Amino acid sequence: MAALGAFPLVCPPLRRGCVFPPGSCQGNSVERKIYIPLNKTAPCVRLLNATHQIGCQSSISGDTGVIHVVEKEEDLNWVLADGPHPPYMILLDGNLFNRRVMLQLKGTSRVSGLAVAIAKPSPPQGFSPGLKCPNDGFGVYSKDYGPQFAHCNKTVWNPVGSGLSYEDFDFPIFLLEDANETQVIKQCYQDHNIPRDGSGPEYPLCAMQLFSHMHAVTSTVTCMRRSSLQSTFSINPEVVCDPLLDYNVWSTLQPINSSGKVDAEKEVVIVATRIDSHSFFWNIAPGAESAVSSFVTHLAAAEALHKASDVHLLQRNIMFTFFQGETFDYIGSSRMVYDMEKDKFPLRLDNIHSFVELNQVALRNDSILWMHTDPVSRMNESVEVQVRKLLDILSNSSVGANVTLQEAGYSQPLPPSSFQRFLRARHIPGVVLTDHRTAFQNRYYQSMYDTPENIRMQYPEGLSPEETLEYVTDTAKSLAEVATVVARALYRLAGGANNTSAIQADPKTVSRMLYGFLIKMNNSWFQSIIKPDIKGILGDVPQHYVAVSSPVNTTYLVQYVLANLTGMVVNLTKEECLNPEKTPSSEKELYEYAWVQGSLEPNSTARVPYCVRSTVRLSKALSPAFELRQWGSTEYSTWTESRWKEIRARIFLVASKELEVSLYMSEKEGSEKNILVPWRCTRVVAACECLAAAWGLS
Repeated sequence: MAALGAFPLVCPPLRRGCVFPPGSCQGNSVERKIYIPLNKTAPCVRLLNATHQIGCQSSISGDTGVIHVVEKEEDLNWVLADGPHPPYMILLDGNLFNRRVMLQLKGTSRVSGLAVAIAKPSPPQGFSPGLKCPNDGFGVYSKDYGPQFAHCNKTVWNPVGSGLSYEDFDFPIFLLEDANETQVIKQCYQDHNIPRDGSGPEYPLCAMQLFSHMHAVTSTVTCMRRSSLQSTFSINPEVVCDPLLDYNVWSTLQPINSSGKVDAEKEVVIVATRIDSHSFFWNIAPGAESAVSSFVTHLAAAEALHKASDVHLLQRNIMFTFFQGETFDYIGSSRMVYDMEKDKFPLRLDNIHSFVELNQVALRNDSILWMHTDPVSRMNESVEVQVRKLLDILSNSSVGANVTLQEAGYSQPLPPSSFQRFLRARHIPGVVLTDHRTAFQNRYYQSMYDTPENIRMQYPEGLSPEETLEYVTDTAKSLAEVATVVARALYRLAGGANNTSAIQADPKTVSRMLYGFLIKMNNSWFQSIIKPDIKGILGDVPQHYVAVSSPVNTTYLVQYVLANLTGMVVNLTKEECLNPEKTPSSEKELYEYAWVQGSLEPNSTARVPYCVRSTVRLSKALSPAFELRQWGSTEYSTWTESRWKEIRARIFLVASKELEVSLYMSEKEGSEKNILVPWRCTRVVAACECLAAAWGLS
């Protein structure tokens, strides 16, 4: 990255009558010398629901301000009152990125934007920009069902939640992901902007410009109506927002006909978890505790069960379900329930025997895993009997394991969970397993700090990427223990009667998954288990935001990891694997087939591909509100994401207003003499830009 001092950008006073060469302000080479782009950033973007908009945006041409570094609260005084050069672009220390500070900045016209530096280490007091009562209003509890539990009246699940992600800011806010870029900004500030003896610094000053203009406004109702009208009447429709959507991943222990209906008398045990997360910034969603710990445990349990010798004889089937979009008012689970009710899914709600959900399980105290049930449905005697059996099976399955299962209490409501959406439709016996009895153990719920460090993942120094992939951490061992207990309990729930000691989750598999889903997606194991045509999904840093284009990386990888762990390698050619309907013995209605890359041959760049047969499938995770065109729904999620044209950030030196006026007069004088001085030379940075051109820097 070029330094601002690499060329003479300190602009001297411009003499009246200075003549610029024709077209001297034009050309990308000048722009490259004037601006330093910030390439490792993540914006706060605008999201909308049925009633309002949240997030951030810049003006249509971007917002500019003089940089001021704020590392302690007293530094805000310069921005809010004392500084003579507003508006300011604030470089904010991550430890100060909290609700109290942000609402101060929101209430002033002296701030044009914000760049947030990640706090290292993570804020010790915790940081969650999510709500204190996640998904409030879209779970099972309401004025008509357990009103004493509605709106977290009984339990505040996320007490550190500031709700910052659900505020609406009319200026851009970017996250600085690269410490080197943060240091470049600080150096520019120190060289040019530090106040001297209590008075303002002299020009030129270091400035920042942030571009993040959003197209959608007001609410999902407004933006979807506008997009719909455009699509109906315009040849070139302008869509301004898109529903948050993706796919749920699901499979069954025993194959079922995906295009038919499971027999009404056939019972199925559902085990479920979410696979998405969120933070204040777009596509920054590590979700180590809030999502990954649970779905990795779920995947490990599925592998352990499939290895049992008698699973094909079990009385009940088991469905492994991974929901997308749960962070945003249960998009995935509400859609699956809707499809079951409308006979658009192979299972009906009546087929569900019981429901087990994994929900934040990595931060156990004293190895305790809490079993949460719904006190309202348990008032029904038959449901109570079945829930009691479910709890007993889970407790007995933990005997001899380093996991202690305890009941959260009959009067304790369910935590935010996908199971709540099923309970809204039918009284189903179920349990939600968590590492917390009341408030979350996770102090970084829905934040950029919900990272591997948050779930205590530690590796010895000096390991290569391949060694790190294979290294079995204490976290992996702990989650494998939970997966073992869950797998054994599911076996019993499905009617298994044999000894379960052989059902054992593999800590090495858990280690690989944690590494791939939290540290580096582009690793040798993930490369070997996916299709060649989607290898581009393997980015470096995993993120688990649901987004608007689908399937997202997380969905694809959960799909192929699940197929790898529970499927079977079959002896089919590539042509047969890609077209199984042409092979009479393929039973295409029962299985899915995938031709995957395979591992590298020894000492070679060539791979050994193969065909995998599994029961893993995808189903829509699009809120029924959009199928029904009920954009103002209070029954279903209505979250959309605004579209935008460009997202970028840059810094540069800004000239004084007096110099701009001098430039304007020179432009006017030049135009009277028919000398071309383009209009852009009167812009804020034009003095330096045009002078750079005049000095031969173009």
